[in-house]
Amino acid sequence: MADREEVLEALRDIGTLADQDIDIGEAALLLAALDRPGDHLEFYRQQLVEIASETRTATARTHSVDMQVAALVDVLVSRWEFRGDTDTYDDMRNANLMYVLERRRGLPVALGILWLHAGRAYGADISGLAFPSHFLVRLAARGQRSIIDVFGGGRLLAAEDLRRLLKEMHGTDKEIEPKHYSAVGNRDVLIRLQNNIKLRAIAADDLERGLDILHTMTLIAPDRGELWWEIAVLHSRLGNLKTAIATLEGYLAGPSAAAHTGRGELEDLLRRLRGKVN
Repeated sequence: MADREEVLEALRDIGTLADQDIDIGEAALLLAALDRPGDHLEFYRQQLVEIASETRTATARTHSVDMQVAALVDVLVSRWEFRGDTDTYDDMRNANLMYVLERRRGLPVALGILWLHAGRAYGADISGLAFPSHFLVRLAARGQRSIIDVFGGGRLLAAEDLRRLLKEMHGTDKEIEPKHYSAVGNRDVLIRLQNNIKLRAIAADDLERGLDILHTMTLIAPDRGELWWEIAVLHSRLGNLKTAIATLEGYLAGPSAAAHTGRGELEDLLRRLRGKVN
């Protein structure tokens, strides 16, 4: 059974790791366990072990990108039947890896974590991309690269597909930029996962839930000033001005704040919050 304090401590430990040293599957399970404290993590860890083992076997004689993608699709889509949940997309179980493993359905970023876990099990050059609003992964081998829509069952996307997808989600005036192709680190992927839950909680006016999710994000990414900014803003909306002020003061007094590019915005928010108290 997952003990909440043990899970929180494990997440804090992840917050001290170099990004490349984070086990993204394990980290996502720990985040999921915070919402399911009565469940045994080992059951879900074993499924990740099985996925990794099956992927290593399936890719043992693959070389090209196309062969690797086909092997990943065979394991994750054909055998394990992971799919994008197009029927109940906003169901928050789709952002919880424990539920995703049970239901075989999930959001793009949750499915992407499984693809990253599977690919890294056999040493693939695989990463998540910073494409907006729809998480994609990129697989590279032998000088070739393929961009994969994991929500779409492992469909390969060409440049025109990406352009069309961007316009469908963000308007016809939007165009592909180089940053949309850039790889993102493990922390960015995990924050994107939790961000799905946070945004829906805030949209439902459940600010306490939003705060709780933001705090889980700071455990794995304690140096991200934008997270502390959001925490202070939500506390302010809840009327907790002193807590909001203390949150910003604590972050700005720490070593991470000096290098934060948005330090000026944090200091400006702190001044405004102090003005409300005075």
